[in-house]
Amino acid sequence: MLCIIRLPAQESSDDAQIRKVIESAYIDGIHNLGNIEEINRGFHPGFDLLILRNNSLSKLPIYTWLESVAHRKAEQPAGPEHKISVKFLFNDITGNAAISKIELYREDKLLFTDYLSLYKFDEGWRIVSKIYQQH
Repeated sequence: MLCIIRLPAQESSDDAQIRKVIESAYIDGIHNLGNIEEINRGFHPGFDLLILRNNSLSKLPIYTWLESVAHRKAEQPAGPEHKISVKFLFNDITGNAAISKIELYREDKLLFTDYLSLYKFDEGWRIVSKIYQQH
């Protein structure tokens, strides 16, 4: 007989922490040109964005992405005119590992479906990689 035991309080806490990291570091930080410190707290220094183009895979490390954010932020100190919003589809958490599937919208138009991988470090949940589908 198979018995499944769930710890809802821990799952809820982890789920909330993951959502907070994604919203502050990724959505507000990266996309809406927010606080660089929040980005650094939410993304692991070893983070890679994996990009599939023309059947070829390339990587964009977080430090390169941060350079782009800093450049855009210098051009638009108040951030973009139309902010990115997020819809959480699910967080799948197993111990210290998690996957978050989210959708990104601008003015109610679906732009991307993202799959973010996270690990829970001593300092909390951090995003370690991303793959995506552009719509």
